[in-house]
Amino acid sequence: MPNTDQVNQTVFTPGPLAATSITVANGGHFRIGDLVRPGTSTEVMLVTNVAGNVLTVVRAYGGSTPFALANNMVLHILGNAALEGADAPAVRFTNRARKRNFTQILTASVEVSGSMQSVPGYGVRDELDYQKQERLRELLRDLENCVINGIAPAATPEGSATVRRTMHGLMHTISTNRFTPNTGPIPPGGGAGNNELNEAVLNAALRAVWEQSNARIDTIVVGGAQKRRINAFVSSSRSYAPDDDRVRDLVSVYESDFGVCSIILSRWVPPDAMLLLDSSRIEVLPLQGRSFQFKPLASTGDAVRGQIVGEYTVECRNENAHARLTGLAV
Repeated sequence: MPNTDQVNQTVFTPGPLAATSITVANGGHFRIGDLVRPGTSTEVMLVTNVAGNVLTVVRAYGGSTPFALANNMVLHILGNAALEGADAPAVRFTNRARKRNFTQILTASVEVSGSMQSVPGYGVRDELDYQKQERLRELLRDLENCVINGIAPAATPEGSATVRRTMHGLMHTISTNRFTPNTGPIPPGGGAGNNELNEAVLNAALRAVWEQSNARIDTIVVGGAQKRRINAFVSSSRSYAPDDDRVRDLVSVYESDFGVCSIILSRWVPPDAMLLLDSSRIEVLPLQGRSFQFKPLASTGDAVRGQIVGEYTVECRNENAHARLTGLAV
């Protein structure tokens, strides 16, 4: 059960202690006996009644300093204080929502003439085997691209005789934590257009994910432009001795208060974007028995034919444990 909610009320009785009846967004998050702290204040309120989405509270509980409430203010539930000898409270639970994705079939054909297969080529012992490897490399490249940027059709996502089944990639799957510099918890950058990636921007995104989920980001996936920005985080403090003959301008791991992150360079991440991922909650999987494999096809002439085929999807568990940052200067 979430331990935060927010005020859903625009008009309050004047005076910091006058508002003892508070309308919230989700009354089901609260129980009688909850200790609640509003916003960033040090005030603590005691919930004495819950009626739908309306709370009755004791303000400035325990002599804490009262604080003026406002619409959309976050309410932090510190914990519940039960009465000695009281009966067990009513059972509370949240409904699990199964997020789904669809598999995508990736395939490529291979065809080698009988003559080419019989005559050794330069650096190639078996032309058919060489063509298999080349097509497999291409399909793995395409799989990575689809895992990042793929999108499912708006209608009939399960596919049909006329609709191709495609997977939803991470850029489109991540919906809760979509950040852009200058909006929400992400501060302005410091470069052109005031949206250049810097440590303040990156740490704000990491903190936002950490505060609203139990995840810790451990993987940052970026393209070349933003990777150079991350490398520049330490450029001003880098120094070299007179006998150094190697220049190292590389940040492979970024360690912050909100996670130790491996930085992965990918050609397929849009240049103005980066992905912040919890790798324990992401997996690229084949449909059972459908990992990449070579299937020989019937020959209709003097050639050896076949098809490399695989069916994969990306499984993203706990979508709000990841983040997408876009609109960065390139």
